[in-house]
Amino acid sequence: MRSKIKPGLPGKGKKIKKSVPKDIGELEKRIIGTLQAGLPLESRPYQKISQKLGITEELLLEKIKELQTRGYLRRFGATLNPPKAGLRVGGMAIWKVPEQDCEKVGGIMSSFPEVSHCYQRPPFDEGHNLFTMIHGRDRDDCERIARRISEATGIEAYRILFTEEEFKKSTFRYFTDKG
Repeated sequence: MRSKIKPGLPGKGKKIKKSVPKDIGELEKRIIGTLQAGLPLESRPYQKISQKLGITEELLLEKIKELQTRGYLRRFGATLNPPKAGLRVGGMAIWKVPEQDCEKVGGIMSSFPEVSHCYQRPPFDEGHNLFTMIHGRDRDDCERIARRISEATGIEAYRILFTEEEFKKSTFRYFTDKG
């Protein structure tokens, strides 16, 4: 089966700009390119990175703060690899939540440690508008977690779409050797 791509997407007919902001220098590009690969598991990861870049640790930290202030670097985060942590099953729970309750209910749902993602989207299917990715040891575990979430929020209208196969999982990379 071939997928259909609607003309004019993405951006509804607009071209995607692939330009780099003019106020990002070569050193900043190298810093961003290095940081996105992840922090090394070291007692002083920034020292290790600064050595790799050929600059001082102080300059690296100064540039990171600058990039954050200018809005080019939003956050640092840790990424859990669910299968390596013993969580072998993922299920996208789709919920029907009254529009006026989405923020409150989304806050409760996202507080569950088994939920890695929680999104509000335009109503889908039969009105499902809140989506949570639940990770568990097996399908029964995910279903138990969804029931706990349902009890905590009072939202009873939901379904779980279990992952059958993962085709791609990657993060976009900026300022790499490949461009």
